[in-house]
Amino acid sequence: GWAEALAAAAGALQAGGLVAVPTDTVYGVACLAQDSRAVRSIYGLKGRNGRKPLAICLGDVEHIYRYCHVNVPDELLRDLLPGPVTLVLKRSEELNKDLNPFTSLVGVRIPNHSFIRELARACSGPLALTSANISSQASTLTVSEFQDLWPQLSLVIDGGPVGDVQSPECRLGSTVVDLSVSGKYTIIRPGCALQSTVEILRQKYGLVPESS
Repeated sequence: GWAEALAAAAGALQAGGLVAVPTDTVYGVACLAQDSRAVRSIYGLKGRNGRKPLAICLGDVEHIYRYCHVNVPDELLRDLLPGPVTLVLKRSEELNKDLNPFTSLVGVRIPNHSFIRELARACSGPLALTSANISSQASTLTVSEFQDLWPQLSLVIDGGPVGDVQSPECRLGSTVVDLSVSGKYTIIRPGCALQSTVEILRQKYGLVPESS
């Protein structure tokens, strides 16, 4: 049912719906980032403060250049993505003005999970992606953990448990790092891949923490 699930999810997104999907960290809820009404629906679903930004999710590294101004080497992007990392970059004019209108930056995710990457490729633009939970509640590793959200979703893709349900580390979500300032990085959320991310940024590319 992979092809059927993919077609159903892409159809639901293109119709303006919200779809729950497995990622390489926790379960997420996605909509089309360029669809302003769907973006508003995600905030309603989460009960989320409208000042808290949504990330975009893409299928491949090369698509980043359309929606972001990149000031790091392409090789750096490919060393971290796909993977459990969100890279915060300056947004380009291509991105929907109603997505995070309060900031000139945007977080970019390319999860190391073939279903969501295929889904992103099947849609015309980026997906807006957030974790499948009510804001301030724990992130979810199985679809049953966010059952209270099901009625507001067009579709739930059950990919099984995406991590060890007993392990608190598995619920940390992606490591969020701001790379919008040349030569520097800022950790916004430590997440589940902090050590390996910082090693790549510092040792391989010589980036320094923003505060230094």
